Amino acid sequence: MSTEPRFSHRNRWFTIAVVVTALIAATSAAMGFVVLPSLQTNTRFTGIWDAICSAAGLVRAAPAGQPVVQANYKTTDVILSSSTLDGSSAISIGRGATLAMRCTMCHGTRGVSEADSPNLAGQYIMVIFKQLQDYKSGARTNAVMTPRVADLTDRDMRDLAAYYAYLPRLPPYHPATAGPAPQIVESGAPMRNIAPCATCHGTLYYKTGSAWLEGESSVYLQAQLKAFASGARHNDISEQMRNIARGMSSAEIEAAAQYYANQPQ
Repeated sequence: MSTEPRFSHRNRWFTIAVVVTALIAATSAAMGFVVLPSLQTNTRFTGIWDAICSAAGLVRAAPAGQPVVQANYKTTDVILSSSTLDGSSAISIGRGATLAMRCTMCHGTRGVSEADSPNLAGQYIMVIFKQLQDYKSGARTNAVMTPRVADLTDRDMRDLAAYYAYLPRLPPYHPATAGPAPQIVESGAPMRNIAPCATCHGTLYYKTGSAWLEGESSVYLQAQLKAFASGARHNDISEQMRNIARGMSSAEIEAAAQYYANQPQ
């Protein structure tokens, strides 16, 4: 039996294990960062370093002469952060209340709709502001909303968002008698690369710019998920909602919508 210390270069088994592990790591890195990227037929690399950067997901400059493919539709140009529209004043909220008088037919007198339009009461201020901006720019289209935002200024949108965010929102309503949350909401579908709804829309975590969904109309939520899945709605930054909705089944879309729409009768 060898008397050499276990973790010593004089212990040949330890040395062999380290060498084999290093060879496996080097081979894996070479395959993942050099060989596999070079096999892509629709991408041209200027060198090995360029291929490594691509495999690592780093932003690269487009090679000279390679055209940049633009979307054939208007995309959102709104940039959100956790501090967007912080500190709305009472004047802003009051002015927003006046502007909101034109919105009551669809969104209710206090921001809670009875017409399967989205509830705006208590919605995150940056969410409302972004959607208004997208309607005006054409990144999101709707036969009713598009003409209504045409004459709104940036300040109008900020004030409207401040007013609706100030109103009390509908709270979550998920009694034990309603059963457990749908798997797509609580756990997602990892094998289909679908994150749980709750990681962005609350309960588990909240992602800046994601909407408060509790109490929203099931009809509205299903319509939006189907619109994301078909590409009819495409104002989600980085296409995250389109990628998720495309992978959801009709049953999962209905279950998620019914879960969030649940409210006391």
